[in-house]
Amino acid sequence: MTREEAREKARALVARMTLEERMGQLLHTAPAIPRLGIPAYNWWNEALHGVARAGQATVFPQAIGLGATFDPELLEEVAEAISVEGRAKYNAQSALGDRDIYKGLTFWSPNVNLFRDPRWGRGHETYGEDPFLTSRMGVAYVKGLQGDGETLRASACAKHFAVHSGPEALRHGFDARASAKDMEETYLPAFEALVREAGVESVMGAYNRVNGEGACASEVLQGKLKEWGFEGHFVSDCLALKDFHLHHGLCRDAAEAAALALNHGCDLNCGETYEALPEAYARGLVTEEAITEAAVHLFTTRFRLGLFDGSEYDSIPLTEVESPAHLELARQAARESAVLLKNDGILPLNPTKLKTVGVIGPAADSRASLIGNYHGCASRYVTVQEGIQDFLGDSVRVLTAQGCHLFRDRVEPIAQPDDRLAEAIAVANCSDVVILCLGLDETLEGEEGDAGNSYASGDKETLLLPESQRKLMEAVAGTGTPTVLCLLAGSDLDMSFARAHFGAILDLWYPGGQGGRAAAEILFGKVSPSGKLPVTFYETLEELPDFEDYSMEGRTYRYMEHAAQYPFGFGLTYGDVRVREASLSETGQGPVIHVTLENAGAADTGDVVQIYGKCLDSSWTPRNPALCAFRRVYLRSGECIEMDIPIPSSALTVVDGDGQRRVDGERFAFWAGTSQPDGKSCELAGKEPVRILWHL
Repeated sequence: MTREEAREKARALVARMTLEERMGQLLHTAPAIPRLGIPAYNWWNEALHGVARAGQATVFPQAIGLGATFDPELLEEVAEAISVEGRAKYNAQSALGDRDIYKGLTFWSPNVNLFRDPRWGRGHETYGEDPFLTSRMGVAYVKGLQGDGETLRASACAKHFAVHSGPEALRHGFDARASAKDMEETYLPAFEALVREAGVESVMGAYNRVNGEGACASEVLQGKLKEWGFEGHFVSDCLALKDFHLHHGLCRDAAEAAALALNHGCDLNCGETYEALPEAYARGLVTEEAITEAAVHLFTTRFRLGLFDGSEYDSIPLTEVESPAHLELARQAARESAVLLKNDGILPLNPTKLKTVGVIGPAADSRASLIGNYHGCASRYVTVQEGIQDFLGDSVRVLTAQGCHLFRDRVEPIAQPDDRLAEAIAVANCSDVVILCLGLDETLEGEEGDAGNSYASGDKETLLLPESQRKLMEAVAGTGTPTVLCLLAGSDLDMSFARAHFGAILDLWYPGGQGGRAAAEILFGKVSPSGKLPVTFYETLEELPDFEDYSMEGRTYRYMEHAAQYPFGFGLTYGDVRVREASLSETGQGPVIHVTLENAGAADTGDVVQIYGKCLDSSWTPRNPALCAFRRVYLRSGECIEMDIPIPSSALTVVDGDGQRRVDGERFAFWAGTSQPDGKSCELAGKEPVRILWHL
């Protein structure tokens, strides 16, 4: 069914409803209308990295880990698997009359906000700090979730439109001020790509204001959607509309808030503010036409999903949930997401040369450390500790110790402080090598109201690990046993101590239900790590602007002024993939960079070819070269390959102070390599990208 056909059916059905019935359909808890054969429908569902909050589902790596794969093709497969499981669960549950929250086919994912500041607790829900990477990964997710048929397999949602990345504690009354340049260059591109390229079915507004306007009732932002050709429906973030009168001071009461939102393009209210629409209508604040049009938008989506006429997806069985293929896909995603930050040669570990391995740390045997937030329930979780035990079997003795609580000063409430520290030291002393598993979980970084660190409402106040874990790091380092640090977290954390004292640092993010298996396969060399950092690891927070400042100056790799601890785009492998040669040629469809790659290392490995560009003439170009193309590759040891990588036309433009994207120079520099061209990346990687100068 085409969108036009779905819209005509929606108009005909909505025309048969009373005005009150139409109003009721604009709430996320849309009631049944039995006389018209319309069942109840709850619009609220989540699928950030797997069908969430409704029982069993494949739990893929958290979004930030998926971003670290730099692999849109893989993400499209992941999203397709998510939509198949969503359909399977919907088919089974709706047949039994279960139409509760988290049971529908309208998934409020992906989150394509920019992870502009490492303090933001929800940053791990995103694909990272770069607008180009986020655009490519977001488009892949939407295409995979929605499918390419006339019937939507599921409905995706681009959120949170458009300038939203903390602080969590202030979001209900905060005004995010962003310049016209930052809007066009940083905050809007991913949303534009999801609308123009992927045809995303819905867009969700944010809690905060954007340059004075409520994000869920913004004339400017709605104008952008119209400019881009958006044809789907717009939904408020949950309970965001009541902030209009309670916190933002945009209006006086719920009726005015409902009218403000509806009259500015918000079709669906997650929350209860639209319960005041009858009053708003009675007061002349909204028209019947506006109510009707919003209802038509929503029923167009329901028709496009085949919820009234049936679809080819109605026969997807429940056995697709956690199918063997989906579990293997989750393991592959976890493998590709892992980023090797340091390796002095200790990795990969050789089991034949080990008698005893110590697995230590509060994240070692923690399911919470696998899943991040907005997650489903795996039928079996494989923690890092379990993955290592399964991989080694009986051939190597594995000793374990929790070492400390994730953040408290003791594990047992009535014990003395540091009650697990001596055990960890003893295990380290008895081991040939220690695998130390540290990090965070959703109780320490996440969304306001969900995370347990109420002092920051889910945001981080520091880049340091909790004190309990810092003590454990120091104690393990003091034993002198060779140590590999596995970091399980969703954001930048200070790795300066680990960098100085441990042989290797492997960032696993929140690797999903199969994360422990993938970690073991990497640690013991069955596969090579190949992920890249989708965010900058800073040396200190002091170099960053205030958290509340939404200007990009001094932020992220594109505008930072200091050397990173670990730069965006960095990640080691067990091989040695190098760009030997690179050249640029002009084609009828734009410039193309031709690269010659060689794996000069002893191990087969995946890697990511990255192209960074900069206009050399314009004063409007970002301070540092920006990512403009990338390609995931796999090379066997000694293999040499050639490939062409197209450069998008946007890489030849800049955004000026008025927010206009334009060509503003003729001389460009491009760099082709497996990292950024900055000095720190070259130092850490031991190689430099190839530089290409080009005249337009």
